[in-house]
Amino acid sequence: MAEVLVYVDHVDGAVRKPTLELLTLARRIGEPVAVALGPGAENTAAALAEHGAVKVLTHDASEYTDYLVVPKVDALQAAVESVSPAAVLVPSSAEGKEVAARLALRIGSGVITDATDLEAGADGPVATQSVFAASFTTKSRVSKGVPVITVKPNSAAVEAAPAAGAVEALSVSFSAQATGTKVTGRTPRESTGRPELTEAAIVVSGGRGVNGAENFALIEALADSLGAAVGASRAAVDAGWYPHTNQVGQTGKSVSPQLYIANGISGAIQHRAGMQTSKTIVAVNKDAEAPIFDLVDYGVVGDLFDVVPQLTEEINTRKG
Repeated sequence: MAEVLVYVDHVDGAVRKPTLELLTLARRIGEPVAVALGPGAENTAAALAEHGAVKVLTHDASEYTDYLVVPKVDALQAAVESVSPAAVLVPSSAEGKEVAARLALRIGSGVITDATDLEAGADGPVATQSVFAASFTTKSRVSKGVPVITVKPNSAAVEAAPAAGAVEALSVSFSAQATGTKVTGRTPRESTGRPELTEAAIVVSGGRGVNGAENFALIEALADSLGAAVGASRAAVDAGWYPHTNQVGQTGKSVSPQLYIANGISGAIQHRAGMQTSKTIVAVNKDAEAPIFDLVDYGVVGDLFDVVPQLTEEINTRKG
């Protein structure tokens, strides 16, 4: 069976959930070979093997932390040349998509971004995508070279499938471009204790109807009762009620959780483009004609200031 390269997203050896999802998808089209780079790369092997990696290619060098993106592209190119894979899978983060695009250009291949599903095809892997603000679902395949595909988080359930996970050192020669953009400083992001927005299984969002930064406490309380991430519409972000890093939409972050709860959000196409692939969508809005209700699985016509506190209380009661 052909091998499939999976780019590992990890923090000092702790593998992030989107990578485990990629391993699950990779097993549909071949044998997963993980590529782990940077500090703690060798510490990823146990988790990767547990989820199906037959091999783990590792490499650590200061370039991965001192410079942006290009050293990782150099390493993935070296892995492609070493393995001759059937495909390369990369998590669909901002950095992941840049790495994938640069790699595809380097190796003369086509690239597919933001896939939501993968299946084996007679002429190579077939990717499912939501396009045109999630108005259409398409199936695509790369017709030239080794397919490079980025996959949105929460596109597949993580499934354990123990494999050998043999660790092998990857030989990497960095290009002249690798040191072109140097990282001059880092500031740790203040932790909220909530899941990362793009990776969360549940997202609770607030929009214009929240009517003020102080009222986002209602949204946060509901999110915390569910162990969810907090999102916001562009209107709420533009008004300064919530940080831009939490914006969901075409000009913000794209999310695809198991459950998305929209509170006081009208459902303009800009917002829908960022959350329409969510598995189950619930909306609370006092306007029965709001466009969001054309999209939802469950809708509540009511004032969020009445509905959300009751919902939060009920969830906490059932948990207790």
